[in-house]
Amino acid sequence: MKLEGKVAIITGAGAGIGKATAILFSKEGAKVCVNSLSKSAEKTAELIQKQGGKAIFVQGDVSKPETAEKIVQATLEAFERIDILFNNAGIVIPGRVDNTSLEDWERTFAVNVIGVYLLSKVCLPELKKTKGVIIHNASVLALKGVKERAPYSASKGALLALTRAMAADYIEDGIRVNCLCPRTTDTESLARRIAAFDDPEKARADFIARQPMRRFGTPEEMAEAALYLATAQFCTGIYLSVDGGMTI
Repeated sequence: MKLEGKVAIITGAGAGIGKATAILFSKEGAKVCVNSLSKSAEKTAELIQKQGGKAIFVQGDVSKPETAEKIVQATLEAFERIDILFNNAGIVIPGRVDNTSLEDWERTFAVNVIGVYLLSKVCLPELKKTKGVIIHNASVLALKGVKERAPYSASKGALLALTRAMAADYIEDGIRVNCLCPRTTDTESLARRIAAFDDPEKARADFIARQPMRRFGTPEEMAEAALYLATAQFCTGIYLSVDGGMTI
């Protein structure tokens, strides 16, 4: 088991990539702290426990400093160490610069960037002890422009740059920092966005038609990529684009 004896924190773990990664990390031997804004990740923790793994759930908004403190404190109380931080929580608010409100722009950066900063900052003292790893979940939109995704793309581009900066800052401490860049993944969040269209069936078909491989990625495929970044000992400051050919 690749993560035997390790302890991982995964934000946004109530569904999609975060949930799949928590389950995979547990199967690989890790003890897991899962977080979500709602109580959704509580079910992820319960599922892991039913499968014989060890997991705890901490509810909270990652854009708030008190949430980061609460997550780290609970993890240390339960498992006594931190080896992996997967900054997965994020939101998607569609829009261009000219039609995005300041409120939506600030909320996007609060969750997608400030939340990453807060969790990373609080975890770093523990990760220095364990020579651990941080994974930021960005997006292929950090690498490629598409319409109606300006705030989201800007926030994910920030994570790509932050990955390189942090990798340089903490390499002497033995901490690796890497970045996952998924393309459209078949998650509950995507399903909700598609359901909001007047013709959801057509919308889903249109979404798929834009994918070079003519399908969405799966949460499990993204989890496997996160596992690679967590265990690739000679990789730091890199991004792994799991995009079905979008950036060819």
